[in-house]
Parts: sequence; C-alpha cells; structure tokens
Amino acid sequence: MLWFAYTLISLLVLTSIMLTLLILLHRGKGGGLSSMFGGGVSSSLTGSSVAEKNLDRYTVLVGVLWFACIVGLGLWLRIATK
Repeated sequence: MLWFAYTLISLLVLTSIMLTLLILLHRGKGGGLSSMFGGGVSSSLTGSSVAEKNLDRYTVLVGVLWFACIVGLGLWLRIATK
C-alpha cells in the first residue's frame, strides 16, 4: 500500500509545478506571460481570447487534481497511522 502514497506524492509534485506554470501564464494587468505566447489576441465579441479561456479550463482542472491529491494523501496518512 506504500506505492499509493508514492504515487500521490509524485502526482502532487507534478500538479504543483503545472499549476504554478499555468497561473504564471495568465494575463494580468500588464499583459503577463500569456501575451508573449500569442494569448494577447482577443476577440471583440467575448472580450477574451480562446487561448485565455482554455488556459482557465486547464488551470481549474489541474487545481482540482491538486486538491484531490492533497485530500487523498491526507486520508491515506490518517488510515496508515491507525
């Protein structure tokens, strides 16, 4: 059952790195890193670009996976210490 903890820890590290990079890619007030990679082109109808919407979706997905890893690791530690 120790492999489960190692899998969660490695997934937690991977999602933490991905979440940090995705958050840094978001456009802030000054344009951010997102505009450097083509995210600065926006649609006149919606007010935000397709790239920014997809970046939002990926950030939420990775955030949910990160949270699930935290909860899973906490539950595993609680069960393993009994």
